[in-house]
Amino acid sequence: MNLQLHKVENQKIDSEIIISGSKSESNRLLILQQLFPEITIHNLSDSDDSHHLQEALSSEEKVADIGHAGTAMRFLTAFFATQEGEVKILQGSDRMHNRPIEILVNALRDLGADIQYVEKEGYPPLKITGKRLLKNKVSINGNVSSQYISALMLIASSLKNGLEIQLEGKVTSVPYIKMTLALLHQVGVEASFEENIIKIQSKENTTTQDIVVESDWSSASYFYSLIALSEIGSSVKLSAYKKDSLQGDSCLARIYQHFGVTTIFEENSVTLTKEKEHSKAILKEDLKSTPDIAQTIAVTCFGLGVACDLSGLHTLKIKETDRLEALHEELTKLGAEINVTNETLHLKNTERIHKNINISTYNDHRMAMAFAPLALKVPIIILDAEVVTKSYRNFWNDMNKIGIEAVEIK
Repeated sequence: MNLQLHKVENQKIDSEIIISGSKSESNRLLILQQLFPEITIHNLSDSDDSHHLQEALSSEEKVADIGHAGTAMRFLTAFFATQEGEVKILQGSDRMHNRPIEILVNALRDLGADIQYVEKEGYPPLKITGKRLLKNKVSINGNVSSQYISALMLIASSLKNGLEIQLEGKVTSVPYIKMTLALLHQVGVEASFEENIIKIQSKENTTTQDIVVESDWSSASYFYSLIALSEIGSSVKLSAYKKDSLQGDSCLARIYQHFGVTTIFEENSVTLTKEKEHSKAILKEDLKSTPDIAQTIAVTCFGLGVACDLSGLHTLKIKETDRLEALHEELTKLGAEINVTNETLHLKNTERIHKNINISTYNDHRMAMAFAPLALKVPIIILDAEVVTKSYRNFWNDMNKIGIEAVEIK
């Protein structure tokens, strides 16, 4: 499905949007719910990733196919490795079979797991034979996807002797590790994270609990961008959010002040308002802890003619696509002067934006959603627009509500 996007003329942006639960929180809680059935989860993410994870956890089939769901691949690799006597083939899309998983597999093997590569060494698909893991110490590089580390943390309380994880070197994406830690605490697991060492105690059961998932801050980023690109006085109310969020992407409230956007926290919601013109100063941000908002910020800067230097982006190379190269390609088509390295993005201020450009999405939901707000400036075409369902199934409906019309084209 290809969509032509354009601004609805004379429509003031003043809407209220309900966004489903955080994919990151939901997927962690779904694994914990398998270990502690006493947990009931409310406001689960409606993303494809979470649906794939739920299906894999509930299915009795030998083969579990998780499509493009990277989080599900990492979390299920660790989970299935602990399920004694169960044999699973864990597979996904072609892109998933080219996303490395060797670091996590090696760590699990060090704990005694039985995991074999079905095709290419170091990559899915995997054959996992569940075992009782008795070792209680493991080391893993901290400068990798935090999902590897969280995958180990989530299964740790189910191990007879608990688990101590030594993080080697510099640790990136710390907020996601702290999110996992906070959710473990919420379900009653004793756990700590001090000086690159994570310690998690064994636990067999917990008390009956109802847990409400906060809405997804990564999804909120597209509305921050949209308000930043809109006229002064535009606003949108998003629910359900809280000021003391577990999600690192809540730093959007601070970053988007640069673009004239204020954030007002109310009970279970935030209101974003364009109160003044954006700063013309270059935006400099280290996003090593929040890489998922890099695409949104880069497109916002381009749309406003603001230069930016974004760093800490090395994990973007191994996402659904090479997001740095994808940004370089698509922003260049729109008229940007942009340079990328393996971990940085440098954008010069540009006054002119080319119209009616086809934006390729590379099987990456965030490419489609990050570029959508640019339609407030010029008409654009989003190719394979249905890719947004990976994390945000109602995205195009919500864009229509807020002043961007999306028309399917052949």
